[in-house]
Amino acid sequence: MRTQVAIIGAGPAGLLLGQLLQRQGIDNVIIERRSGDYVLGRIRAGVLEQGTVDLLREAGVDQRMAQEGIVHDGFELALDQRRVRIDLAGLTGGKTVMVYGQTEVTRDLMAARVAAGATTIYEADEVALHALDTERPRVTLEKDGEHVELECDYVAGCDGFHGVSRRSIPKDRLKTFERVYPFGWLGMLSETPPVNDELIYSSHARGFALCSMRSRHLSRYYLQVPAEENVEAWSDDRFWTELAARLPNDVAERLVTGPSIEKSIAPLRSFVVEPMQYGRLFLAGDAAHIVPPTGAKGLNLAASDVHTLYHLLTGIYRDGRTDLITRYSEICLRRVWKAERFSWWMTANLHRFSDQENFERRLQQAELEYATGSRAGLTTIAENYVGLPLEALM
Repeated sequence: MRTQVAIIGAGPAGLLLGQLLQRQGIDNVIIERRSGDYVLGRIRAGVLEQGTVDLLREAGVDQRMAQEGIVHDGFELALDQRRVRIDLAGLTGGKTVMVYGQTEVTRDLMAARVAAGATTIYEADEVALHALDTERPRVTLEKDGEHVELECDYVAGCDGFHGVSRRSIPKDRLKTFERVYPFGWLGMLSETPPVNDELIYSSHARGFALCSMRSRHLSRYYLQVPAEENVEAWSDDRFWTELAARLPNDVAERLVTGPSIEKSIAPLRSFVVEPMQYGRLFLAGDAAHIVPPTGAKGLNLAASDVHTLYHLLTGIYRDGRTDLITRYSEICLRRVWKAERFSWWMTANLHRFSDQENFERRLQQAELEYATGSRAGLTTIAENYVGLPLEALM
């Protein structure tokens, strides 16, 4: 087989890149080790920055998002009983975010790829990348017991933290930065109306909580729990009781409870690898970086990588701009580290740490009071939350 761009991973990053390239006439093949149903079954975040919304619109997959997505022009911080609204639109000159689940983004991209007749190989085994530092990279895999070899010009590694792409780069070429947090998020999806029209990030003496949503009838709630916690220890009743205890009284009184649809625990970590490229392999999304979900940056950072890589590849094939290749990592990492900083700030100041001393807790309180006590502080939060500008490649 032969293609121009081999894309490893059929999550939203890989599918979005494939769709954008396809619309520019750049041939690509997506290789995924899981089934399509498995990919769709992953429950993930659903807050999209305006830049991500614009990119989905450019990819031609915004029709259902425009009908079902919920535009939010603000969110709330609940600091014990005090509620502070972050007026995103008012503080950023009209910028907003869109609540539209990652599962739905993936579903839309999958449908568009099928409609375009583009090739996706699901349930690929023994995927391996070869000759990445040459002009003739290739990908090998096993599919239905047959050996397949795919020749290409470039490889996009969109296969997540545990994927083969980053592991295909010699270890001595990479530098890793990582912080693992001593807690995780216990998330529960329920077919209940959201407790609030906007998201609420709650910092409480019992721990962090988040009130989010997937639609006007589907709620997603999160609780900070110890990293070693077992999800089976949390009945629905226990979850609802603890959630109510961590919310301001007037919010807890409005909470509508019901049976859970899905419940899981996600560990929290910050992770960045530098550089994000090796030869003709480009890493995008979780393959190169992970952020705690507190700042709603994971999917959006992946989309910003795709934005850069899409324009880079378009420049190569349309204008012969091979000089752009070496700029990919530099451009992506500038935005990555700013998003890592914001996600770390939100995580560090809204969660409780088990080994936290009184001094550190007082600093936490002072930081939040300062940040929410002036227009300048509120603007900083709002600008980061709606997403910093996407950088031009040229």
